[in-house]
Amino acid sequence: MDVELARFNMIEQQIRPWEVLDAQVLDLLGAVRREDFVPAEQRALAFVDMQIPLRRGDEAIERGQVMLEPRVEARMLQDLQVAKNDKVLEIGTGSGFMAALLGHQAQRVLTLEIDEQLAQSARANLRNAGVQNVEVRAADGAHADFSAEGPFNVIILSGSVAHVPETMLELLNPAGGRLMAIVGDEPIMRATLVHHMGHGLVSSQPWDTLAPRLLNFPEPEHFQF
Repeated sequence: MDVELARFNMIEQQIRPWEVLDAQVLDLLGAVRREDFVPAEQRALAFVDMQIPLRRGDEAIERGQVMLEPRVEARMLQDLQVAKNDKVLEIGTGSGFMAALLGHQAQRVLTLEIDEQLAQSARANLRNAGVQNVEVRAADGAHADFSAEGPFNVIILSGSVAHVPETMLELLNPAGGRLMAIVGDEPIMRATLVHHMGHGLVSSQPWDTLAPRLLNFPEPEHFQF
């Protein structure tokens, strides 16, 4: 496989058509080696428009242990408009690829992975990629207490939730903090971007997609006969 041609085609045929036109984001996707964050047995799929399981078997999909599609990661990154002085919190490290992209744009990134084995792998991936401003912590993002470490300028949930968690909104910097999450239930989920404007929160849902659930976040009660 011609890796550089595959990377070029990923950007031009998947990412640009999804209205990702920010030059900094596009340059970053061309520079950060996505293939180095993909499990060795899945390397040939590194640039394919699909969710890549991070472990063998169906359990990885069921537990949300996947890399999201390149176009989804790129659009989330573009919409968050990460700046060099930003402090970032990510829930759902996975392979560490999104954390690597965030690390190149932000001052500091704290990323949480509920699975210890994936957390260890992500640390190795980030270390091998030379990303030094990202801390990977093995923790349950749905229940961990970050009040002493906030506020955060940017919060990103790298997976879906039933609704935007209030606990995450409370961690946003009131001076322009942004949160991105994929919200809803199949067959329709919406990327939800929340801005803290100081006087209150402003929410928008600029595009639709589907993503596996992040574990342990609240689910609505469904009526049963």
